[in-house]
Amino acid sequence: MRRIGSSPFSFPEFRGATRSLVFVNLAAYFVLLLVQLMSAATADGLFGLLAFDPHSFLHGRLWQPFTYSFIHVGILGTLFELLSLWFLAGFLEQMHSSTWVNGLYAVSVLGTAAAATAIYACSGTLGYALPLVALFGCFGGIFGLLAAIGSLYGDTEFLLFFAIGIKARYMVAIYALISIAMLFGQERMYAFAQLGGALAGWFYVRMAPRRGISFTLSERWYGLRNSYYRWKRRRAARKFEVYMKSQGRTVRFDGSGRRIDGDPDDKKRWN
Repeated sequence: MRRIGSSPFSFPEFRGATRSLVFVNLAAYFVLLLVQLMSAATADGLFGLLAFDPHSFLHGRLWQPFTYSFIHVGILGTLFELLSLWFLAGFLEQMHSSTWVNGLYAVSVLGTAAAATAIYACSGTLGYALPLVALFGCFGGIFGLLAAIGSLYGDTEFLLFFAIGIKARYMVAIYALISIAMLFGQERMYAFAQLGGALAGWFYVRMAPRRGISFTLSERWYGLRNSYYRWKRRRAARKFEVYMKSQGRTVRFDGSGRRIDGDPDDKKRWN
């Protein structure tokens, strides 16, 4: 059984997608902090503009699902989130590509926003008043990373709080139970959103290609491009057949647009 954290301060290598995600979130935190030092009112306005509010999102602020995860408030909460992001993303990046890890994180963040929007819309439809809470921070991506580790590497043992050995699947179950318990409190929006991020991460693991969505999309793009070029070649071959027939000669081409009959010298000339 693989064990992670054999020493009290053992963290995975800081590279690739892990380093990019941590640095981007850290830079966003300091930018908001500097804005707050210059003008608290401007910082509050920026927070309201970029944090995820389901009501605002449904009324036109469509960028919020992409920006809320970069909004961090409080040094301790930010430190905990970024250390968790480093540990979990770094662990996954030891076995997967940076593209795969980035895709997992992005899908989990968007899944968190989708879950918050769903519970808000359902509460409005059912006439149940749900306290509006703006979502911020990368907790949704962290829960998605946790779900991926629990699904793929459930028997891996971590050191919880750097002291207690626990398997990954049990650690994920503990966090899930905490979120379920929070559904009965005042922070049910956050709790449901966290579960949505975990579910999105789980679906990504089950359905996404192993080399990442962007790699698959690029492969399909090149496949479509090559199909277009083959179609152009077959079309040019048909036109050439018509032209040669008008000149009193007969030529034939296969399905790929390559000539399959005629004089060998002509083949060298036209192929």
